[in-house]
Amino acid sequence: MTPPLFWVDDVPAAGDTATVSGSEGRHAVTVTRIRQGQSVILGDGRGTLADCEVTGVSGKDRLTVRVGRVEFNTRPKPLVTVVQALPKSERSELAVDLMTEAGVDAVVPWQASRCVARWAGSKAERGVEKWRATAATAAKQARRPWIPDVADLATTTDVRDLCARAVADGGVVALLHEAGSTPFRSVDFASASEVVLVIGPEGGLDDNEIADLTALGGKAVVLGPEVLRTAAAGAVALGALGAATDRWSR
Repeated sequence: MTPPLFWVDDVPAAGDTATVSGSEGRHAVTVTRIRQGQSVILGDGRGTLADCEVTGVSGKDRLTVRVGRVEFNTRPKPLVTVVQALPKSERSELAVDLMTEAGVDAVVPWQASRCVARWAGSKAERGVEKWRATAATAAKQARRPWIPDVADLATTTDVRDLCARAVADGGVVALLHEAGSTPFRSVDFASASEVVLVIGPEGGLDDNEIADLTALGGKAVVLGPEVLRTAAAGAVALGALGAATDRWSR
């Protein structure tokens, strides 16, 4: 089994001794029950991972490790951003969890017109912070070198600007829609500079949103024969992209 991963602010150099404390140390000692002599991985969430050996455990929240091999991992290509319309209640964080485990590079929470969930003011700030915390936890579980970026809450104007820039830079913008005219497997994702996946809420994308984004160069794409919940669509699409491009190559 792959050793567990814990986040640190900065990964030490090979041969150094390092300490893991605070919430990560507490998780290692009291939840994962790491003991002296075991192997762990330290990561900074920005691509660098280090293989380490635990040399000591103190109290309930402190590990001392000896750092072995240190490696920087580049992001997979093409980069994938998911524009995720706000799901309802607990499915909100589930969507981020599943997308992170499936390899998303960036997530943009979007207040689409048909969203039942409504974020404003402090609620928007709390929602974004929850998504960022969920992304960090899921990336740790998946042993990912990179924690996905989670943007601030986007308006439809923000999403238009993002999609227009992506198309102008040679990227692909795919609007996942059950009535899409383009099969997912027919899109040339492999040669794209980046991929933006736009996912609507439980009620789907509004006709005006589809018209707006396709006018900017987006494609209304049907992922498969099943109608997926909004929380699952991103992860399923990322899995398909992993197989259709070199994103899963090591």
